[in-house]
Amino acid sequence: MSDILKISHQDIIEHLKISCQIPSLLEAIATQKIITETAERENIKIEIAELQQAADNLRLANNLIKAEETWQWLQKHYLSLDNFEEIAHLNILSAKLAHHLFADKVESFFYAHQLDYSGAVIYEVILDDEDLALEIFYTLQEGEISFQQIARQYIQSPEIRRAGGYQGVRKRSDFRPEIAAAIFAANPPQLIKPIITPKGVHIIIVEEIIQPELNEQMRVTILGNLFTNWLKEEVNKLEVVAILADEISPLSSSVKIFS
Repeated sequence: MSDILKISHQDIIEHLKISCQIPSLLEAIATQKIITETAERENIKIEIAELQQAADNLRLANNLIKAEETWQWLQKHYLSLDNFEEIAHLNILSAKLAHHLFADKVESFFYAHQLDYSGAVIYEVILDDEDLALEIFYTLQEGEISFQQIARQYIQSPEIRRAGGYQGVRKRSDFRPEIAAAIFAANPPQLIKPIITPKGVHIIIVEEIIQPELNEQMRVTILGNLFTNWLKEEVNKLEVVAILADEISPLSSSVKIFS
């Protein structure tokens, strides 16, 4: 028989405190209250069918196919069936509130920030030596060596080396401003002149520029971003005060904190 370790709610609170998780926890609680109170003020209602669908989505997201798996998951997270319904309710409430507040703003936001959603397919090698980078750049331009050969010789990461320096599809925000400016001004496929940053000297081939489309996936992304930013702004307006069982006592410790 295994030993049993009993952990009280005081232990849990103390751990949250000493692991410095209280601020993030308070922000999450404040966010939940803002969603609930705003939805009530905006008279947003949840139908039974919507709640059931949200519950089904929650089970699917956590791979809870069988009833037994759901019960085990509830026990693991110390949740009741009512708690499970509360989670599903908050999920659908958040989605409906986001749609209510920002659905009609998605299109205008997309066209105002269209460049931010552009993507680029690139290959990249980063060197420490500017003179070597320029030498390699001109050698590549002359076709005397391939980019894959350069990648095999100078890239340390095995996976990226095997892929010939392939970086995948990256957004403008993924790059430093000076690199983004050069990449998105390129005429693919194009080798761009080495760029110096604190990371080193970047040799980049721009294979493709992907122009964004306002499809359903993009709408969901923008809607989520607008809603998240709004929530952060609303939380920042509040002075959140935690009422804990014990007050913070004056410092009495052998540890020197202030010098």
